[in-house]
Amino acid sequence: MRHLLLSFLMLCLGFQVLAQELEFQVTVTAPRLQTTDPKVFENLESTLVEFLNSQKWTDDVFEQKERIRCNIQLTIKEEDGNNGFTADMAIQAVRPVFGSAYLSPLLTHVDRDVSFEFQPFQPLQFNRVSFNDNLTSVLGFYAFIILGLDYDSFAPLGGDEFFNIANNMINSIPANVASQYKGWKASDGNRNRYWIIENYSNPRMRPLRQAFYQYHLEGLDMMHKSPDLGRAKLYASLLDVEKASKAYPNAMVIQMFANAKSTEIVEIFKEGTVSEKPRVHGIMTKIDAAGASKYIPLAR
Repeated sequence: MRHLLLSFLMLCLGFQVLAQELEFQVTVTAPRLQTTDPKVFENLESTLVEFLNSQKWTDDVFEQKERIRCNIQLTIKEEDGNNGFTADMAIQAVRPVFGSAYLSPLLTHVDRDVSFEFQPFQPLQFNRVSFNDNLTSVLGFYAFIILGLDYDSFAPLGGDEFFNIANNMINSIPANVASQYKGWKASDGNRNRYWIIENYSNPRMRPLRQAFYQYHLEGLDMMHKSPDLGRAKLYASLLDVEKASKAYPNAMVIQMFANAKSTEIVEIFKEGTVSEKPRVHGIMTKIDAAGASKYIPLAR
C-alpha cells in the first residue's frame, strides 16, 4: 500500500498522526438563486471543508505533505424552499509528480445529479456502511474514488480497498433513497455514480487500472531522470487504456481518464519523437473521439 511503510515507521517511533488524507478546497456558488440568504451557502461551504478535511478515510498514516489535494465547485441550480437543493458538483484531484513541482490530475469530473438537504450550523455525519443523508453519501463516494485512483497510481491495483468501499456504498443505498436521489442506479443514465464504480470494479477495466500505475509511477515519476524513458512508459500505459476501451466500449471511466489527462498527454508528447506523436494521436482519438480536436498538435 501507498503509505504502509510510512505508517509502520511512525507507529514504531511513536509519532502522533496530525494530518488526514484529503485536503479539499470547496467553493459554493448559486448564480441563479435569489431567495436563499447567501450566508446559508457560506455556511455550507465551511461545513463541507470541515467535513471533508477532518474525516479519517483510511487506516493509513499521511504526512501533511502527502495529503491528496482536491477541489470541489458546487453550483446550486435549484432550491425547494425547505432546505433542499439541487446542484452540479465539479470534482478535481491531483497527484504530485516525483522530482518536480508539477501536479498531475487524477480526476476531473462533473456530477450533475447532486440533490441534498442542508440545515445551517448542523454538522455532517457520515457512515460508510449505512445511509445517513445524500450529501455525505455523495461526498464519501467521491472521496473513496479519489483514494482508489491515488493508490492505483502508486501500486498495481492498489486502490482495490477503496473501490470496494465505494461499491459497497452503492449497494447499501436503500431502494426508496435511490428512487428519490438520482445518480445511484443504472437506470438513471449511463454517466453517473453507479457506472463509475461498476466500471472500476469490472474485470474488463483492469488494464486501465494497471495503466494508471504505469502511467504515474513508471512514467511521470521517471520523467525527471529520463524524459525519453518516461514517455515510453506513458505510451505503453496508453496501449493498455486502448485495450480496456476495446474490451468495454463506451465505458464511462475511459472518458474520465481522457478528461483528466488529455491536456497533459498533449503537452508531454509535443516533445516526443516523430514516431511517438502519430501513435499517441491514433490512440487518443480512438478513446476520446468527441475530443479529437484536442490532439491535433500530435498529428503534425
